[in-house]
Amino acid sequence: MMLRNFILLTILAVPTVTVGAQTEDAKLADFFREQLDATFRLQPVAGSSLGDRRFDAQLDDLTAPARARWTEQTRATLAALPQRVNYAGLTRAGQIDYEILARDLKTTLWRWENLDEFATDPRVYSDYISGAVYTLLTQSSSPKETNVANAIARIRQVPAVLAAARANLRNPPRVHTETAIQQNKGAIGFYETDLFEIAGETPQLAALKAAAATLVPALKDYQKFLEADLLPRATGEWRIGREKFHRKFELETDAGRSADEIYADAQREFTRVRNDLFVIARQAWSGYFPREALPPDDEEGRRATVERVLRRVAQEHGQPENIVRDARATIDRIRKFIVTADLVRLPEPDLCRVIEMPEFQRGNSTAYMNSPPPLDANAAGFYAVSPPPKSWDAARVKSYLEEYNSHLLQILTIHEAYPGHYVQMEYANRNPSLVRKVLGSGVFIEGWAVYTEQTMIDQGYGDGSLALRLSQLKFYLRAVLNTILDHRMHCENLSDAEAMDLMVKQAFQSEGEARLKVIRSKQSAVQLSTYFTGRMAIYRLRQQVSRELGDKFVLGRFHEAVLANGSIPVKYLPELVRGHFGLAK
Repeated sequence: MMLRNFILLTILAVPTVTVGAQTEDAKLADFFREQLDATFRLQPVAGSSLGDRRFDAQLDDLTAPARARWTEQTRATLAALPQRVNYAGLTRAGQIDYEILARDLKTTLWRWENLDEFATDPRVYSDYISGAVYTLLTQSSSPKETNVANAIARIRQVPAVLAAARANLRNPPRVHTETAIQQNKGAIGFYETDLFEIAGETPQLAALKAAAATLVPALKDYQKFLEADLLPRATGEWRIGREKFHRKFELETDAGRSADEIYADAQREFTRVRNDLFVIARQAWSGYFPREALPPDDEEGRRATVERVLRRVAQEHGQPENIVRDARATIDRIRKFIVTADLVRLPEPDLCRVIEMPEFQRGNSTAYMNSPPPLDANAAGFYAVSPPPKSWDAARVKSYLEEYNSHLLQILTIHEAYPGHYVQMEYANRNPSLVRKVLGSGVFIEGWAVYTEQTMIDQGYGDGSLALRLSQLKFYLRAVLNTILDHRMHCENLSDAEAMDLMVKQAFQSEGEARLKVIRSKQSAVQLSTYFTGRMAIYRLRQQVSRELGDKFVLGRFHEAVLANGSIPVKYLPELVRGHFGLAK
């Protein structure tokens, strides 16, 4: 049965609701459409990223007065919501949508009022400088001529973005500024070469080149501003502190649990997963070291056992020029296993394409999933895989391939594509609720992807490969440690050296990977906690539902019940999934 039909059957199976409730739900939907329309007129790039094509030729006005209008519009929308929609008159599904919308408006206002990222983080301008053009040429389903014309129009507006950045930026943290400098170097390369490769054959090529040629000198001048003006005065504090961290955690995760509760869970889970790593490494030891005794069974010996086996596993990797081909082959194996094991009904038609990550985006991540935007029904998604950047030396390439060896590449593909982000977002995009399509929960999205990694191995993917299980556990340990790192960096003044010790000596990460994570933890308070928070919510719910249903529990149907609700905050999952199976709430 096709996924679309499955979701339709799920929707039709919900209890009958009154005409009044349906009418109130319609009022909420109309209100949200009006709010989106007003938002996209003020913030065209946000509309484009979600697939609304009406404003693809425009860039946002990022001056302080214009952004003040964003705040006014958001505050007015929050005040109008209870006046326009009667919460008590909504269906339960409508009430959840109402709560999601209200929470999103409050979170947006809090971020603007407490973090002021347009003044303190030069990285935010990168999406307007190059990302807003790149996505038009790679994800929009509009005719190519239209996309190129819109790209040209946006390129001509980038100098206004650069001017706003110069005026807005005051005292950013140094780590944010250093990243922005590297990003702008990538933007210069994008407009000098990559743009034309992506655009391909087009009668508008001359106009595209002319627009880019005019912009490149402005970007080089902006580069001088970043390096010579902004960097010397980039002395701002990157730690947001315990009070802001806890409030941000509450607003952005909306998981029904506090930052301290999740932190305590992560500390316990870290110990458990390290123990599991040792158990598997001990089983794999003789295969890699047939004539050598296990190290002593003490804390240091167990760490050495895991570290040495993982080092051997890391040698099992492909060649850099074949990494995209290897990812495609991995996808074929994973898809076949999901179907055979009946883990979840896969989307039909399949809109996921595997691509080589553009050169200007390489160096910060090995892979990412750009799912089809929810408001562009005909757009494709792409799983971008990164060969090592051409600028890297042989030693760095070797380290990279060892970290993302043939086993870990499979775990990464499970997480990013099947049955992780791509499958989950396809279900979300086909949910009838516009609120849930647009305001997806990052905790749910990342948590689902992490949850699928262990589930696939548990259900038999890899035919019992100890190397694959070790790689999965190592990758999961990274997600657990993300939460610990996130909390301690922003709430407990953890030093860079202490963070490196945690990741390299206790979580078996490479030094290069760990250094990038230190930078990321300074630049993304709370986001690193979303992976573990969401994974534990889904995993614990599965244990409860499985135990209560007993022999009637079918894993694939549980997964579909979780996904069919869209990317909702995980605090709603117990109510909705248990209700789906007729269990007491």
